[in-house]
Amino acid sequence: MGPSLNRILLYAKDVKKTCTFYERYFSFAYKFDDDDRIAELVSPHGGVIIMVHQAAKGVRSGQATVKLVFDIDDVEGFKNKCARGGLEFGATHQANGYSFANAKDPDGNSISISSRSFAAK
Repeated sequence: MGPSLNRILLYAKDVKKTCTFYERYFSFAYKFDDDDRIAELVSPHGGVIIMVHQAAKGVRSGQATVKLVFDIDDVEGFKNKCARGGLEFGATHQANGYSFANAKDPDGNSISISSRSFAAK
């Protein structure tokens, strides 16, 4: 069996704030062991685990070349729900039968919501 991608590590200036963001808007549950310096965010829907680690002082936020893409069947509905809670996504874009919108997390990491996985192939 070959390797599989199951975890993504994000560096955060404020680990608790970043974990709370993904918990609030994307329903992730997080656990943090004081003996370990990495918090783990787990989705109740399965998928990749997001690990959150304290960023070094010299790390510049939001300049990584990573974007987290969340599968959402109703992009506009999800955008509206998030807006009521304070998270604003940019314009919704249409592409090859699906839609997507972009935002940033508290550390400036790019995130996207996309209905691509629900589009008819």
